[in-house]
Amino acid sequence: MECFNEKLENKRGYLKSDFEIFHLKDQKDLEFAFHYHDFNKIIVFISGKVTYLIEGKSYKLRPWDILIINKNEIHKPIIDSKEVYERIIIWVNTEFILKHNSKECDLLKSFKIARKEKLNLLRLTPNLIEKLKYILLNLENAKVDNRFGSHILSNSLFLQFLVYLNRLFLGNNKANNENVDIEYDENIDKVLNYINVNICDDLSIEKIASILYINKYYLMHKFKKHTGYTIYNYIIQKRLIRAITLMKEGKNATEACMNSGFKDYSNFVRVFKKNFKMSPKNYREGFK
Repeated sequence: MECFNEKLENKRGYLKSDFEIFHLKDQKDLEFAFHYHDFNKIIVFISGKVTYLIEGKSYKLRPWDILIINKNEIHKPIIDSKEVYERIIIWVNTEFILKHNSKECDLLKSFKIARKEKLNLLRLTPNLIEKLKYILLNLENAKVDNRFGSHILSNSLFLQFLVYLNRLFLGNNKANNENVDIEYDENIDKVLNYINVNICDDLSIEKIASILYINKYYLMHKFKKHTGYTIYNYIIQKRLIRAITLMKEGKNATEACMNSGFKDYSNFVRVFKKNFKMSPKNYREGFK
């Protein structure tokens, strides 16, 4: 199951197995927080009344919609508790996928397409849905099987699922998505893109508003309305994501601080401790 905190937080754990699959069905009055993961995630929506917010875009889901969420993308579901919410969630271990990639077949292609086109939703036609159901049923059954060869079988079925998913994305006609169910503000999209491209630079609200020719107060109001969090909190989270990535790549805490937009080390440590309940140095020790 996914873990969520009351405030804007991250999923601090990371995926150690090849992949994980959860079939969840509940009807609860839950308030989910914005969060992100250190792994890619696939959500197959089955039933309920749910709107998913991903990096400033709002997706109103229909049965058997597929959401592709790249690692470190901030997201959260808004759930109507009056209806049963059923979904299949798959956590994807990038290292496992890379081992099975080839020059002719990049199994992470769908994630790259989703990130490049800033479109996380894939909507299927009825005949494609039936094939998806068949593949997922076999995958779920194999994952809980403990007989001879079950691990190899489940991994092979998971790879089959990824091949099918990538084919769907590569052959997807955007018109099928009926973008009436996707809401976003073009100005906020520009702001998000600017922040992510320039995460190491000065990102004061005044500078962003000036460069993009947007009124500062209009920007602050719109950003909060369309994303659910303030510009400051979004920038902090993205800088923390970059700092963590750098530390995993071998950079020390000071280098991670200076190369992720935090100009003051003491402020970096304070923000890091607030989010992760430990110092950057102690966090880094866990990846040695």
